[in-house]
Amino acid sequence: MQIHYLEIVTNSVDDVCGTYEATQDITFSAPEPMLGNARTAKLVSGTIIGVRAPMRDTEAPVVRPYALVEDIDYAVTEAEKAGGQIALPPMDIPGYGRCAIYIVGGNDMGLWQL
Repeated sequence: MQIHYLEIVTNSVDDVCGTYEATQDITFSAPEPMLGNARTAKLVSGTIIGVRAPMRDTEAPVVRPYALVEDIDYAVTEAEKAGGQIALPPMDIPGYGRCAIYIVGGNDMGLWQL
């Protein structure tokens, strides 16, 4: 399994980005509108970290890993068969690929197809 995108939803975007920049020697981008205004940084491993504020009043802070998959539709179907609750069906993010979110064991999990 490869984590392609690690999403951090927080009420303190600048603080989280600043802490990672200071401790991990990375630099975050300006907000990227196609990723919910997440500020992103690419790690040496190729994983991308995105830090953004909640997009609605009911969205709680969360750390959500997105596993890279070859066929997101198949992966979503299998996640649902295995007991996952689909929170966001596959959606296109122009220029970035496709993503989906499911919940299992009370944890948000993501899938990403390039």
